[in-house]
Amino acid sequence: MTPSLHGDSGQAAPLYIAAVVGLLFLALMFFAFGQADIRRNETQTAADAAALAAAKDSRDGLEEDLHLNILDPDWLKNLVDGVVRSPEVGCAEASRFAAENDAQSIGCFPLSDGRWGVTVKVKSEKPVGKSIVEGTEGQHAETTATAVVEFRCVFEPSEATEKPPTGGEDEDPEEEEEKPSPGQFFCDGEKWVIDPMRLDLLPDMADLFDVRLAED
Repeated sequence: MTPSLHGDSGQAAPLYIAAVVGLLFLALMFFAFGQADIRRNETQTAADAAALAAAKDSRDGLEEDLHLNILDPDWLKNLVDGVVRSPEVGCAEASRFAAENDAQSIGCFPLSDGRWGVTVKVKSEKPVGKSIVEGTEGQHAETTATAVVEFRCVFEPSEATEKPPTGGEDEDPEEEEEKPSPGQFFCDGEKWVIDPMRLDLLPDMADLFDVRLAED
């Protein structure tokens, strides 16, 4: 009986070795794909940050025009309707934020589908690294992200009022004519009346515009 037992053990040993080798191979495969997935997630985070930075920079680029035209109700209506937008795209900010997240911007494009926003494509600075998957050591993860700028408020123009007659004897020619308010903004239930004498009380760009990630 003893020789038979030794024979069974001798036959089983190669099977155990093959099973262990197979499990190790699968473990290394899972590690390789997990490593690539981690690198891609890191790159996606960099792309998201870059796209948001570009969109915010584009939004802030409209602030000067807003202050110049804040008393023009027609301009404000066009702003709400999406006709008026910033000429800034914000690609410089996209590159800066991508670099801060160990990636580089390899593409930055304004949206052409009617939305105000930007799509950014980035590539990871670090390669996937060596693994049992041939050719991965020099590969870099690439991904894209899109961010849009949306007006958060409703603009309600003021009702037209008649101007007082001019040329009266008691009228002071040096007295500055009081400018009427062009209207008011309603943002998330809060009202901002545009007061020509207190333009410093206008809401910030972040109060007027929302910047968020969106589908490509």
